Amino acid sequence: MYQLDFDKPIHVYFSGIGGISMSGLAQILRSRGFEVSGSDRAASSITDELAADGIKVIIGQKKENITPDIDLVVFTAAIRPDNPEYIAVMENKIPHITRSVLLGQIMRGYKNPVAISGTHGKTTTTSMISEIMMAAGTDPTLSIGGILDSIGGNVRIGNSQYFAAEACEYTNSFLDMFPGIGIILDIDADHLDFFKDLDDIRRSFRKFAQLIPADGALIINTQIPNYEEISGGLNCRVILYGPDDSADYWPEDITYDQFARASYTLCSRAADGTVSRQAVTLGVPGEHNVYNSLAAAAAADCLGIDRKYTAAALAGYTGTERRFQILGSRNGFTVIDDYAHHPTEIEATLRTAQSFPHREVWCVFQSHTYTRTKALMDEFAQALTLADHVILAKIYPARETDDLGISSHTLAEKIEQLGHPCLCLDSFEEIEEYLLKNCQSDDLVITMGAGNINEVGKKLVM
Repeated sequence: MYQLDFDKPIHVYFSGIGGISMSGLAQILRSRGFEVSGSDRAASSITDELAADGIKVIIGQKKENITPDIDLVVFTAAIRPDNPEYIAVMENKIPHITRSVLLGQIMRGYKNPVAISGTHGKTTTTSMISEIMMAAGTDPTLSIGGILDSIGGNVRIGNSQYFAAEACEYTNSFLDMFPGIGIILDIDADHLDFFKDLDDIRRSFRKFAQLIPADGALIINTQIPNYEEISGGLNCRVILYGPDDSADYWPEDITYDQFARASYTLCSRAADGTVSRQAVTLGVPGEHNVYNSLAAAAAADCLGIDRKYTAAALAGYTGTERRFQILGSRNGFTVIDDYAHHPTEIEATLRTAQSFPHREVWCVFQSHTYTRTKALMDEFAQALTLADHVILAKIYPARETDDLGISSHTLAEKIEQLGHPCLCLDSFEEIEEYLLKNCQSDDLVITMGAGNINEVGKKLVM
């Protein structure tokens, strides 16, 4: 495997540079003196920002992009063997690595690297830890899977030994990392176009946990079924967080304000059995964020960060782009956008919405990939019934070309079989027109999914 020498900058080309993680890694290398260029299939706000920063970005992927002056190519997971740039790299025998390998090599150079994994909540928890690190003045380097307003993007280049990054399980990417502190938020059936089943996913998370060195720590959620199979017998310290005092970190006295934001007492037990308590108020809504904040607080404690910075940062963190993000209002109804694209995430978002001021909840859902939709069809249908009204957009195919014989109408039939009305609309324009005609004052509209359904929400509040 190709090993970068960070003391000898070279020309690195990113194939798929517009991805949220790829763009961040490109900026990190550029900050270290590397010549960076890349390509993507389509222009976006991310590619525009990279170009504005002086990084050469080519829109459209073709063989001619791979020029002789390129020393190393980094591929995103979405690049397939039939991609013309991939073919050119192989034909010209140019050194190449994956995005996750590069992230792992960068992480290896830090004394205090934190890797945040789990099927849900990675971006939010990474953002919480990032805010805590910054509040404490640690000057960290950050790689986040979403846009964090306080750093003006998804990456921050620091000048210290502190580093925090998301650790994605898809294609076993997180197994290329070198975490000093590893977090496992949850383990759910997902990415079934790569994993065989839930047991296969759990085996990968076990391997991730085994990456943590003896002087490191694994922070794991006790609400994961049979979590001991993941955490048992490790060389590193294991820190448990969960809903009660059977864990090392747990919440007490949880209350919610009128916008579903929690306040609670953060309780933790030291090795000698002493219990400490800290009042915490969150700036983001939902019960799931209580547990995300517990994981972030545990990581901060491992880093020796004073609890006053943890509490202040959690109160000040008001969310990441596309995570229960309030876009604005139109005709008296509120529009929120959320990245939820798995049944567990949909349920968490819609339960949060129920505690948010509203008359009725409209969920405009765009399922992400045919594989996920087919594998979790019944679970999607059940979760979506938590909304008063469900509107389905066409399935967002992402990297897939085979529709597996399903469509949004297939999901709509499942929802209707549960006795819940559902409407399929073919275009974003139709969805916008329908909402404007039927939503009433004080209704809550949530555009939901990992594709481009957020365009509907943005258009509504323009």
